[in-house]
Amino acid sequence: MSNLIIAGGSRLSGIIEVPGAKNAVLPVLAATLLNNGTSILENCPELDDVLTMLEILSALGCKTKKKGSRIEVDASNLTSSCIPEVLAKRMRSSIIILGAVLARCGEVLVSYPGGCEIGMRPIDMHLRALEQMGAEVDGLKHGMLKVSAAKLQGCEVLLDYPSVGATENIMLAACFAEGETLIRNAAKEPEIEDLQNYLNQMGVKVTGAGTGVIRIQGIREIKAEPIHTIIPDRIVAGTYLAAVAATGGSLVVTGVEYDHIGSILYCLRRTGCKIKNYSGGVVTLESDGRLNALDLIRTSPYPGFPTDMQPQIVSLLTKSAGTSVVVETVFENRFRYTEQLQKLGADISIQGRTAIIRGVDKLKGASVEARDLRGGAALIIAGLVAEGETNISGVGYIDRGYEKVENVLSKVGAKIRRVED
Repeated sequence: MSNLIIAGGSRLSGIIEVPGAKNAVLPVLAATLLNNGTSILENCPELDDVLTMLEILSALGCKTKKKGSRIEVDASNLTSSCIPEVLAKRMRSSIIILGAVLARCGEVLVSYPGGCEIGMRPIDMHLRALEQMGAEVDGLKHGMLKVSAAKLQGCEVLLDYPSVGATENIMLAACFAEGETLIRNAAKEPEIEDLQNYLNQMGVKVTGAGTGVIRIQGIREIKAEPIHTIIPDRIVAGTYLAAVAATGGSLVVTGVEYDHIGSILYCLRRTGCKIKNYSGGVVTLESDGRLNALDLIRTSPYPGFPTDMQPQIVSLLTKSAGTSVVVETVFENRFRYTEQLQKLGADISIQGRTAIIRGVDKLKGASVEARDLRGGAALIIAGLVAEGETNISGVGYIDRGYEKVENVLSKVGAKIRRVED
């Protein structure tokens, strides 16, 4: 196990190139299972979750090659429809394998997915939609779920909530369904559009991604050689921008889609940061480290403020001038990390799904523990501004979403290093 040691107080300045999006590459990797050929993916991030997904693909019979940010998947000879339990429990996103394996093999056996413990993330919408398409669901037995379908049938699905995972699973299953599948109240995230673009490259006709209604026209077989470039990670971009906003300094982020981070930039501007957008995917931020409080931030599905940026913004607001209010509408346990921020001197009170953050003059370094991915990112931001040394354990969670975070931050002036227990 690794720890991150941070000596706070340094202003950050420099350039950071945004890597490919974790939440885009995982569903696209799942979609490669539909291709009775070879897929090439570019701009893939170096993350533990990506490696886990490649292990799952290999266990199903795919041949995979990885070199830097390039991944090649040959799914022409699948040998299994059973997703190994030990791999599925490593990450929540393993559930998006469900729709692809079902479509390709006619059945799938998978355990309930694992991942960060930030609240209930039921898969009932996934399963209900697949049942509407003709699948039979054999309930959870000994932690395993069996779903089978001799033939999937296109239909109209209305999601109770615009779930990203459910939208992706339906899209993947619908690729081999007979006729057209219509998803209403679909998730609108950029990662959904990226999946649509990949599926269209393989010859599937998918339209509407980015809107609340998505249409998928099923086909009989896919045998293609697509080359697809993964979109940049909007949450990684937002995290590093928030870090510089908190410490003070200037940052240039490159390779980012400005529209994808619009709600994040809006909040950072409200704190007093100066932000400019340039052509070619370049965004700059300047901060003097003196931040305004925000009267209200409410997380919501895209294009609203993302729940995956909530902890980082709360961390930033711990040193703002005044009192801020943040309401979490997506995950009921997402404020668990605030206990660790309080160890650093943050003044935060939680009332149900609302956090009240009273800005303090300074934070002080301490030993803290990351208990989920984005909460870990929040601790890094707090450690960067705290006086003295901060020791963060539980770094494995952080590695699930950030490539070599200590190297990236060191290059822009942070005093941060990784040590092994």
